[in-house]
Amino acid sequence: MERDPRPEKVAVVDEVRERLDEASATIVTEYRGLDVKAMQELRSELRQAGGSIKIYKNTLTRLAARELELADLEPLLSGPTALAFVEDDVAKVAKALREFAKTNENLVVKGGVLGGVVLDTDQVSALADLPSREELLARLAGGFQAPTQRFAGLLNATTSKFAYGLQALITERESADAAA
Repeated sequence: MERDPRPEKVAVVDEVRERLDEASATIVTEYRGLDVKAMQELRSELRQAGGSIKIYKNTLTRLAARELELADLEPLLSGPTALAFVEDDVAKVAKALREFAKTNENLVVKGGVLGGVVLDTDQVSALADLPSREELLARLAGGFQAPTQRFAGLLNATTSKFAYGLQALITERESADAAA
């Protein structure tokens, strides 16, 4: 059974709770064996993807998770754990972590939290497979635009065919008038 944190640790528990609560998602990683240079590189890549990573003591993170009723997160909080907080696009941050882990086997994605639901490693990996937010918005805009473009093409084709038909009729009448 864990003890309540000393008064100087309460501020850290509050910080972890706030970050977990405010982030659009949090991805739990194990960083055993990453050196300072690799951690700096990871921080930089996550910043570019709209995230950040921070290391907290597992006991303090567990207390914050309990306060947020995220008890399912506790099994992920063992060993050297770092939390990647997502400010914006979950897919981008998950992709950045996956790409970093490809070249740095010491980074292991253990799971995460999205919308108050605890995710396992496979679910976080599925998030990394999603297109980015910008790509999804572009696809949505393209989906809205496509019917309009097809309708404009149809109207154009109809008027073009009408014009060709009218021209053929005029030519035919002119030929009939000339023959008579």
